[in-house]
Parts: sequence; C-alpha cells; structure tokens
Amino acid sequence: MKRVLTIAGFDPSGWAGVSADLKTFGDLGADGVAAITALTAQNRSTVVTVLPIDPKFVRQEILTLLAEADFDAIKIGMLGSFEIVNMLIRLLKKEGLKNIVLDPVLRSSSGRRLVDKKGEAEIIKLLPLVRVVTPNINEAEVLSGEKIKDLSDMERAAEKIQGFGPEAVVVTGGHVAGPPTDILFNSRNKQFSHFKGVRLKGRKERFHGTGCIFSSALATGLARGYTVKKATDDARQYLIKTLKARR
Repeated sequence: MKRVLTIAGFDPSGWAGVSADLKTFGDLGADGVAAITALTAQNRSTVVTVLPIDPKFVRQEILTLLAEADFDAIKIGMLGSFEIVNMLIRLLKKEGLKNIVLDPVLRSSSGRRLVDKKGEAEIIKLLPLVRVVTPNINEAEVLSGEKIKDLSDMERAAEKIQGFGPEAVVVTGGHVAGPPTDILFNSRNKQFSHFKGVRLKGRKERFHGTGCIFSSALATGLARGYTVKKATDDARQYLIKTLKARR
C-alpha cells in the first residue's frame, strides 16, 4: 500500500484540511498520515479563527512519521504562518523529499486569510521543491502577478508559475465564468492540457474543501506512479464524484 503524507491544517467540519485529505487517501487505497500545521474554528461556510502550531512541533511531527517509513508522495496544504513555511522549506531540502503536491492555500472561500502576508510571499520559495502546484484562480493571480479573466490568462499564469521551479502547474478554473476548465502546464513537454467539466449547482458549502480533495487525490496518483496528466485527470474524476455525493 502506498503511503502519502498530508501537511495541512485541521478543519473540524471534516470537509477540508487533513480530515478531507486522509479520507481521500483512504478512498483511493493509500495509507494516509498527517502532520497538522494549524487548528481552526470553522464550519463548512466560514473560518472564524486560525491558530498556527509551533513550527518546531510541526517539524517533529513530520520527522517522527518519516522515521517509521518513507512517503510515496506528499501533499502540502494550509501552512498558517511564515515560520512554518520557512521551516518546511529547510526540512524538504535537508531530507530530500520528493513527489510533492502543493495546494497553495492563501485564503478561505469566505475570505479569511489562512497564512500571514510574509508567509504568502515565502510560499514562492517552496515552488522549486515541489512536483506539482495546484492553485485556484485567486491563488494563481497572487503567485503569478497576473490578472485572470479567461483561459488564455490561465495559461499565461500557469506558465509563469512554472517558471518558479515546479515540474507542473494545474490552475483550477472553477472561479472563471463558463464551463469549469482546469489547465495543466507541464515543463517536460512545454504543453498545455485542458480538462473541461460541467458546473455543478448547490449551496457554496457544498464546494468546501474542493482544493484539498483535488490535490490529495492528485498526490495519491503520483504515489502510484501515474504521470502528472493521468493523476490530474483521475483526481478531477474523484472530486466530481465526491461533490455529486454531497447534499
């Protein structure tokens, strides 16, 4: 069984953060383990309070899990503070950890900041250390410095973000008008892949944690040895199935 680590915050609602990550790993047949970066007071509609954990403790969480067995893939989500981002950069370099998917969580869908401004800027330094980064439209705008209104803007932002060092970038298009289309840019072939979907309807809380689920599913695919393109496509199908099952 493949072993996948999530490094992310805890969402007590169960639909995002490490709760969603671990459920995703299990559903897809992987052994999931977790290092928690922050505690939150939130429900499926809004985040009220974020309490980042001491970075020394987060480091110990990861090293303790790593002492037991290696990871086949790692998913990084909400990090909470500059200190945790900085610690993680140093740890990834020292341990030589690979096959990493970064979901660059910056704000909640309700607008609550989930990492401080200094940490937001520091996340750029994580990009050379990860294999795939999966920003939504708002996150892609922050990372690329580009305004995104359509698919060509998404492509331009993806290419610019890839220039910071990851092998591939998946910009998820749920926040752009029209049929939701995700764009993958892979540095290995310098090509774009478009994944067009159908927009699902429902209350906004139905879509809580979509980025967490997608990136965790993608990491599980990479752990199995799939190409980035296949892991992305499979992760999208799993996410759609999960959202359709929500009421």
